[in-house]
Amino acid sequence: MTIELKAAEAVPASRDLARVRLAAIEFVATAFLLIAVVGSGIMAERLADGNVALALLANAIATGGALVALILAFGPASGAHMNPVVTLAAVVLDSFDRRLAVAYAAAQIAGAIAGVWLTHLMFTLPVLELGSKSRTGAGQWLGEAIATFGLLATIWGCRAQRAPVTAIAVAAYITGAYWFTSSTSFANPAVTVARALTDTFAGIRPQDAPEFIVAELAGFAAALPLLKTLVKDD
Repeated sequence: MTIELKAAEAVPASRDLARVRLAAIEFVATAFLLIAVVGSGIMAERLADGNVALALLANAIATGGALVALILAFGPASGAHMNPVVTLAAVVLDSFDRRLAVAYAAAQIAGAIAGVWLTHLMFTLPVLELGSKSRTGAGQWLGEAIATFGLLATIWGCRAQRAPVTAIAVAAYITGAYWFTSSTSFANPAVTVARALTDTFAGIRPQDAPEFIVAELAGFAAALPLLKTLVKDD
């Protein structure tokens, strides 16, 4: 997710130390995103007394609330991408520094995994787990493609707005997409990898994760023509 690409775009290619600093910010931001997703899922499942709909609602609201805070807090520094697909779109559409993009993607994946492990420690679960929840099939893959398409359209469509508007729009979209997509809207390869490492409410079987990632990339590819139009109109 992103709210402000300009801060990261301004980094000269020669400033390796600046790249490390920005990637570290992405690491922390993505870790907190996964703490929000997985932690609220665990808490919701424990308190919902078997009511899956209530647990999903709590999980969605908590994730959306955390997203607003994280985008506003980290956006001015790193852009608060927290998502390799968002970073890839920035490379294609905004000439985002490619070396920085590679650092971002690595930091996002590592941060997402660290966030899951920290969440397990908080809730006294085994640090190392594998997901066992089946999330597969054409319907769920289509759901992931649609979720990713909509997320990117929301981000680039809101760029002309002031920063708080974009943060709220992205959070509102993800909160809604938990419910209107069949996949509950991962829309993020780093999130997908990390959620394969938790056997909790938010988990996914490791064997299902690659298909989700392919669907997310398909959503990105499908969204590109629209995103290019939005950039021209920016």
